[in-house]
Amino acid sequence: MATNGVLALEALADPTRRAIFEALPQAPRSVGELAATVGITSSAVSQHLKVLRAARLVMVRPAGTRRLYSLDPRGLGDARDYLEQFWPSALAAYAAALSDARAEV
Repeated sequence: MATNGVLALEALADPTRRAIFEALPQAPRSVGELAATVGITSSAVSQHLKVLRAARLVMVRPAGTRRLYSLDPRGLGDARDYLEQFWPSALAAYAAALSDARAEV
């Protein structure tokens, strides 16, 4: 079973979903606004938002007759937590590469 961090990364692997996600930090937006911004149909945006919601990357709230989507910090935290487990080994590999490069000089 995939962790929430993996689900977030998988959801953002799709370029259209990533464009929708990247359109949300400025302000909450409706499906219609996102469709106009990204250049796809409202029904396609709704399908992508369903995946982003399942990954906890976006959340929705009613605003009158509209539903406004915004970023959900839980999914971002999940992705960050998942990636942080690799940070120590990445730093160690970087330090080893620097050491090797200095030894060659």
